[in-house]
Amino acid sequence: MQKLGNFVTGRWIEGEGDGQILADAVTGVPLYQAGTKGLDFLEILRYAREHGNPALRKMSFHERGRMLKALALHLKSHLEKFYRISYQTGATRADSWIDLEGGIGNLFSYASLRRKFPDQPFCTDGEPVSLSRNHSFMAQHILVPKEGVAIHINAYNFPVWGMLEKIAVNLLAGMPAIVKPATCTSFLTEAVVREIHASGILPEGALQLLCGSTGNLLDLLDAQDVVTFTGSAATGLKLKSNPSILRENVSFTMEADSLNCIVLGEDVEPDMPEWEIFVKEVRKEMTVKAGQKCTAIRRIFVPVHKMEDMRRSISAALAQTLIGNPMNEKVRMGSLAGQDQRKEVKQQVQKLLASSQIIYGSLDSVELLDADIGRGAFMSPVLLQNERPFENSGVHDIEAFGPVSTLMPYRDLEEAIQLSKKGKGSLCSTVVTSRDQTAKAYVVAAATHHGRILVLNRVSAKESTGHGSPLPMLVHGGPGRAGGGEEMGGARGVKHYMQRAAIQGSPDSLTAITSVYQAHAVQKLEEKHPFRKYFEELEVGDSVHTAHRKITDEDISRFSDISGDYFYAHMEHGSFKDTLFEKRVAHGYFILSAAAGLFVDAARGPVLLNYGIDECRFLKPVYPGTSIGVRFTCKEKTAQDVKDENDIPKGIVKWYVDVYDDSGESVMIATILTMVRKKI
Repeated sequence: MQKLGNFVTGRWIEGEGDGQILADAVTGVPLYQAGTKGLDFLEILRYAREHGNPALRKMSFHERGRMLKALALHLKSHLEKFYRISYQTGATRADSWIDLEGGIGNLFSYASLRRKFPDQPFCTDGEPVSLSRNHSFMAQHILVPKEGVAIHINAYNFPVWGMLEKIAVNLLAGMPAIVKPATCTSFLTEAVVREIHASGILPEGALQLLCGSTGNLLDLLDAQDVVTFTGSAATGLKLKSNPSILRENVSFTMEADSLNCIVLGEDVEPDMPEWEIFVKEVRKEMTVKAGQKCTAIRRIFVPVHKMEDMRRSISAALAQTLIGNPMNEKVRMGSLAGQDQRKEVKQQVQKLLASSQIIYGSLDSVELLDADIGRGAFMSPVLLQNERPFENSGVHDIEAFGPVSTLMPYRDLEEAIQLSKKGKGSLCSTVVTSRDQTAKAYVVAAATHHGRILVLNRVSAKESTGHGSPLPMLVHGGPGRAGGGEEMGGARGVKHYMQRAAIQGSPDSLTAITSVYQAHAVQKLEEKHPFRKYFEELEVGDSVHTAHRKITDEDISRFSDISGDYFYAHMEHGSFKDTLFEKRVAHGYFILSAAAGLFVDAARGPVLLNYGIDECRFLKPVYPGTSIGVRFTCKEKTAQDVKDENDIPKGIVKWYVDVYDDSGESVMIATILTMVRKKI
C-alpha cells in the first residue's frame, strides 16, 4: 500500500505511523495511506512566510501570470496520468474533465487576467481622490500582497479543481499557499502537486501540501494570513470559530454546500424546448460526479399542475443513465467517493423521508454495469417528492450530498421566490422560462439569497455552461448557509489576498509611489517629443505642451460634414434659450481629434499604433473663437509578451490628455493608449 507524501518545507515527508487508509471508490481495494502526524506546522508556516511570500511579492503581476500559464501548459501535458488516477475516486471521464481540465482552465484564465494589472508587484485600486482646492493634496488606494500564507482547506469532490481554482488566485496576487485537500481523495491532489514540484516553475515555498489533518495549523495563524474553506457548513463554522482566527481577525472565506434550486417558469409547457432544457439540467446535476457537487440542484420547484408531467419526464431521463465502472465508456455515472460518503448520503435521505417520498430510485439497490455494488460506493439516483414545502422545513435544511434531489410544487411566481429563499442562502439558482419579464421578476427578488443565478431558455441553453459550473471570472459563493464568502470572481478574487491602504500626499509623491501619473503632478518637459522615445526610454511624467489652435465656425461645419453628426447644437446660429449652451458649440469628438493633431508626432518612430481610449470626458463647451492647447503626459506603462519570433517587442503606454482653453481651464480630459516599440 502506497504512503502519500506531504510536500512541506521544500521536501516530501511521510506522516508518522500508519495513517488513514484510502480505498478505490469503485473496487473497494485499499490503495493508499495518508497522514500528517509528526509534522511541525509552525515550521511549515515559517517556510511559506520566509521563502514563498518574499519570492512572490517581488514578482510583478505579469511575471506571476506568465508563471501560471507555464504551470497550466505543464500540467496539461500530463493529463492522461491524472485521468487514470481520477478513476479511483469514482469519477467518469466526463467527471474528471471538470476536475482536471476545469482546474487547469482556471490557471489559464488567471494567467490572462494579468493584463488587467500593472507590470509591478502591487496596483492602484479605484480612482484618485482630490482633497484640496489647489490640487496639492490628494489620495489614492493601493493594494499590496499580504505578507502571510493562504490556507486552503478543500472538499473531497474536486481534488484538483478545488486546489487549482484557489491557488491560481493567491499566486497571481502574490501570496503562497498551503493546500489541505479532503483526505479521502487526496491521492489525486498529491499526484498533481508532485508534477508541479517536478516542473520547478513555482518559487520555493509558493506551494505546500498536507495529506491529512491540519493539526494545530489554524492555531498559529496571524492577521496577514488568509483561510479559505470548502465543505459542510457545520465544519466551516467550527473552523471559523477558531480562537486564533477570531483574535487575529484572520480573513476567512467559506464556500459551503447549499440547497441550490431550479425553478420552472409558469409559462413552460411539456411541448416547449424549455421543458426539455429543464429536465436535462436536473438530470445532469443529479448524475455528474454522482451528485457530489456543492452547486448541484437539491430542490426542484415546478407549478403545482405540472408536477406529474415533470415527475414522469425526470424519471424517464434518469432511467437512461447507465451507472457503473467509470472506466467503461458506456457508463455515465460512477460511484460516490467512498463508503463513508455513501453511508452519509443514505442517512440524510432517511431524514428527508420523514416529510417526502421516493418517486424514483432506491436506497437499497441499483443496476450496475461492469461493477460490484458489494465493493464499490455506488448508489442509485434518488428523486424525492415533497407535497407541502411550506409546511415541511426539512427539505430546506437537510442536504444529501449525492445523486439526490426533491421535486416540490408552487402556485405562483411569488411562492417560487419564497421557496427558493427557504434554503437560507445558496451558491446557485436557475430559472427556466421563455419570458424575460418572468426571469427579471425572479432574479431581482431572489438575488438576495443566491450567489449566482442562471437564466435558461432556448437561446442561452445552446452555449450555457450550466447550473453547476462556477466560472473563473464570476464570483463563486453565496450568502447565509452557503458561507457568506466569495471565491474566484476575476480581479475581485485577487484583491481578497491583498491589503488595501489609502495613501495620502501630493500628486508628485503619489505619482512616484504608484508609478501612475496623477493629475497636477510635475510634468517632465524635454525637447525630445515623447513619441520619439522607445518603450524603455519613456518615463511616467514625460510630457509635451503643444502649440495652440483656434476653433472656427468652418472647423465645426467641416467636421459635421465629415462625421455626419448634425446635432442641433453644432449647427444652429440663433437663440440657445433652454439649452446648456450659449451659442454654436464644437463637437466633443472634434476637440479630441484636434487635440490629436496637436500632440501627435507625425514622423515614423517607436509609436506603432493608437490602441484605444480608456476614458474621455468633455468638461466645458468649446465655442468658435476659442483656442485650445494640450498637456500630453505619459501616465502608465505596461510591457507586452512577445508571441513568437516574428512579433515586435512592444508595450502599451497610457497617456493623460488634458485639453485646455484660453483661460487655462480644462475642456476635455482623456486617457488614450498607444502601442510603442521596445528598443531591444
